[in-house]
Formats: sequence, C-alpha cells, structure tokens
Amino acid sequence: MEKPWATLGIDLHLQPAGGGVRRGLTDALRDAVRTGRLAPGTRLPSSRSLATDLGLARNTVAGAYADLVAEGWLTARQGSGTRVADRPVPPPARHPGPTPSRTGRPAYSLIPGSPDLAAFPRTQWLKAARRALAAAPNDALGYGDPRGRAELRTALAGYLARARGVRTDPDRIVVSAGFAHALRLLSQVLHARGLRTLAVESYGLDVHWSLAERAGLRTRPLPFDASGTDPDGLAGERAVLLTPSHQFPMGVTLRPERRAAVVDWARRTGGLILEDDYDGEFRYDRQPVGALQDLDPEHVVYLGTASKSLAPGLRLGWMVLPPSLADEVRGLGSSSVAVLDQLTLAEFLTSGAYDRHVRAARQRYRRRRDALVAAVAARAPEVTVTGIAAGLHLLLQLPSGTEESVVRAATWQGLAVHGLARYRHPHATTRPVDALVVGYGTPPDHAWAGTLEALCNVLP
Repeated sequence: MEKPWATLGIDLHLQPAGGGVRRGLTDALRDAVRTGRLAPGTRLPSSRSLATDLGLARNTVAGAYADLVAEGWLTARQGSGTRVADRPVPPPARHPGPTPSRTGRPAYSLIPGSPDLAAFPRTQWLKAARRALAAAPNDALGYGDPRGRAELRTALAGYLARARGVRTDPDRIVVSAGFAHALRLLSQVLHARGLRTLAVESYGLDVHWSLAERAGLRTRPLPFDASGTDPDGLAGERAVLLTPSHQFPMGVTLRPERRAAVVDWARRTGGLILEDDYDGEFRYDRQPVGALQDLDPEHVVYLGTASKSLAPGLRLGWMVLPPSLADEVRGLGSSSVAVLDQLTLAEFLTSGAYDRHVRAARQRYRRRRDALVAAVAARAPEVTVTGIAAGLHLLLQLPSGTEESVVRAATWQGLAVHGLARYRHPHATTRPVDALVVGYGTPPDHAWAGTLEALCNVLP
C-alpha cells in the first residue's frame, strides 16, 4: 500500500516560479543554496518525496537535481542521497571599524553567584527525567496550573519544611523561572498595591534593584553593620528585601534580635518581608540557620531556587506566599517553567537524589573553603577572611585603598574576581570597605588549584 504523502521524506520549503516547471524548481533550489538557507551538507528530500510534496512529476525533480549536481551546487552518492555541496565561501566584505579585542575569557574565575557547573549530576538528573516522563499523566503536557505542577509544589513543601523550617503547603507555593522572575512578579504586585519604595540591603545585586525599579519601586538601602542589616531603618517602609540567613555579599547572618525586630515591624505595620534564601543548603560550621519565614508565615515571602544547589541554567525557583498575596501573584500568569523540568525536579526531590547531591556538594565546597582560608593566612596575612560559615563565597578584606589595584592586577593575571564596591548600593550610607568577593564554588575541580594560586599571587 502506498504511504500517505505526509509520511514521506523530510520537509523542504521551496517556491518554484517562472520559466517552466523544471527551470523554476532548479532556480529555487540554486537560490536556496547560494543564499545559505540550505547549508553545505544538508540532505535534501528524495526526488519521489519532493515531487509528492510539490505536486510535480518525479522526473521533473530528478532532472532539477541532476542539473544542480552538474553545476556543482549539489552532490549525489549512492546510499547517502542528494546533499548540498561544500562550496568555497567568499570572504566577508571589509568595513572600516574598531580592531576586535584580543582579550579572551579569563583563565580563572572566582566570580560569585554560581556553583561548580561541571559537578551537575547529569546521570542522576537524566534518570529522574526518564522516571518523571514515564509516570507523567497525559494532561501534564497541557497548559496546567499557573502555580506550577502539583507534583513539584508537593515535593517542595515537604523538602522546605524538613530542610529549611519553612511552614507551608502546596497551595501556597508558586513555581517561578528563577529568583529574578519571582522578584519581578512580586514587584508588580507591590506597585499595584500602591507601594513606591522597596527597602533593600546596603550591599546586594544591582540586577535585583533594577528589576524592582523597572516595576516602579524606588529602592532605599538600609543601614548595615557587623550584625547585619539594621531594622531600625524600616520606619515608614511597607516592604523589604533581605538575605537574612547569609547576607550577600557580606556573608553575615542576621542576629536573632534583629530577625525578631524585622518580624515585629511587619506585624505592627502590615509590612511584607521578601526573604531571599539563595544558598541556605550550604552551611558548614554549625546547624543550619532556619528560614525567617518560620517566625511569621503571614508576613514573609520565602524565595528559593535551584541555582546554587544544582545550576542557574535550569531556571527553577519557587515562592512560598502568604495567603493574602497568593491570588495576586497567580493572577499575573503561568509559572513559565517547562513542565518536564518541574516533574524532573519533583522526582529528584522525592527520590532522595537531591539530598545526596547537596550533601556531597557541601563536603566538596567546605574543602575548598578550608583550603582558601589556609592559603590566604599563609600567603597574605594582612588580608582578613570573613563570611566563611556558609554559602559559596566569602569576603577577603583588604588593606584600605587597595581594592581597585588588586582587581586590576587580577585581570592582568587572567583571574576574574569582583571587588566589593560593585555590590554597594549607590545610595548606601554605610562606610565603604575594601574587599574582594570570592566565589569559590565557581571553578571546576580541575581548575581549583590553579585558581587559588592565581588569587594568592595578586593579594597584597
């Protein structure tokens, strides 16, 4: 029985025009090759298949192919079909302009904000993806719940309660495409509620401040000292963004009395606390600091992601919302995260693979931290190391006035590292400190020793 036309060969878009059927087809194919739309090596449909698709006689297509083979545009070999020939490409036109920079990527990187991407658990993730896809009901591939898949929200509720002390249930969780997506949604909700300012920490990420400001919220930095962010500066504010468990980038933990003061402010004023728990899984020297959300789930939005524990490229995050906020956030649209990725993470969590991965990563990063602290103590005794109790970065406090020169020297040596100044809010009143923010989670294992040596070579 002859196969229906839709099952034959491969698709090829052509519009033969003018000069006879064969000539029109030949010209269309030649033009597609000449302009680069059909790249060298591209396999073309069989003459039978293309004839069926275009409603032409097979001999017409075979003749057009033969003409182009003779001209050198196509090749035809027994068993490999008809393909676009490799033809010399003319050099691009020369245009006057600036000489391209010869500066390549740095040889070493200690930029904070990323885990060791080479350590992503590919095998375990693939196994979880296969199990999740095999078990997924057909309706999982539909548009679904704007909060995210119930399987992932249920798995997150259990994990966050167990590992971070978060009080929640699946109905109060919304899956987001990372932290930035969540902050953008929350900023829109706050602006719609009439807020025009968002209190933030004196040190943080400018991309987060920009997201809030693009939603119409002016960011106002709070005072900061050795005990962390000072909640006394919250007078007159209605919302604040904090990293209480491990302040980024300073590395301090918000003291218990200040945590209580922030929550008291929220209760008295009806204020909202946005808690960014960006690296809560990685605590080394004592019991993990629980989430601030546990003190008052009605006034704290808990924000977490898989960016540090797995990889930022997954774009997987979550919000634990107070009931008063849940409907407003859901009304802004879907979770924007691929369903299969959500189901895979749910399987990764419930199978125990996530816990095993985090525990192994925690040991590896702690060894790196210990090696870094020891090397700095031996090679640069004038440099003070702080913020070492948790996370994937620490702070190297430098002699006054040396931050810019150290960062410049690192660049010359092929080492990418950030100075603390780039994380300081432009309106912060806290006295500036010269320091490096060192992301020791970033290098792959094979580059760690060389990266550490490069860092020590540029320290004063």
